[in-house]
Amino acid sequence: MNFEKHLKEELKDPEFKKLFEEEKRLLNLSYAIVEAREKSGMTQKELAQKSRVTQQQLSKIENGINCNMLTFIRVSSALGLGLTVSA
Repeated sequence: MNFEKHLKEELKDPEFKKLFEEEKRLLNLSYAIVEAREKSGMTQKELAQKSRVTQQQLSKIENGINCNMLTFIRVSSALGLGLTVSA
């Protein structure tokens, strides 16, 4: 069984699907932050300083590792990005 077939099968499980979608949203946010940072010409170190977070925290965000909401808000604000929460 290839990966796509396996994933399709796993997504039939509601709990797996919920967790998969949460991870997908986190990764999409991470990609958006990396893209905005690179577009602005900032290094991780520069953005971390501007955001008042450590470079390690920023690296975790950019690699899709979960962190607290305040860190996301600081980094997003430093990049001029807004965060939207919806139900």
